[in-house]
Amino acid sequence: MAKVGIVMGSDSDMPVMAKAAEILDKFGVEYEMTIISAHREPDIFFAWAKAAEGKGMKVIIAGAGKAAHLPGMCAALFPMPVIGIPMKTSDLGGVDSLYSIVQMPSGVPVATVAINGGANAGILAAKMLAMSDPELLKKLKEYSEGLKNDVVKKAEKLEKAGYQEYLAQM
Repeated sequence: MAKVGIVMGSDSDMPVMAKAAEILDKFGVEYEMTIISAHREPDIFFAWAKAAEGKGMKVIIAGAGKAAHLPGMCAALFPMPVIGIPMKTSDLGGVDSLYSIVQMPSGVPVATVAINGGANAGILAAKMLAMSDPELLKKLKEYSEGLKNDVVKKAEKLEKAGYQEYLAQM
């Protein structure tokens, strides 16, 4: 099965990146997760990104904050899709990370999810892989149906209880 690479520049990113891993676990998608600083250990980063394709990775999820170079550098070295997760930062709330990741030069795209959007990055990676994996596509359709059913149940509960009782139960 195709693998996903999950890379972050710091262990402080782990709570967000773990959400991507949890989604991939849910769908049975294999992944490799690591911490590599593109700025502090560029030689290790370059070796990892260049070796990713040979290890069977088809998508990389890269999380980064502040200057947020990790996703773009992955996209520069890895020939398949890269999904960037901008991390919320204390200075600018993650907007700096978001802008850094989405403003890639022409020819080096990075698909970008919301600030701290680890779960959506995992779902997007699974959807990319599902284009050539019918079993994974089936799991994604079931997941979407479950999301729909959750909303329907909440609407029914609201209609039955009224908004004040519904709020009291939250």
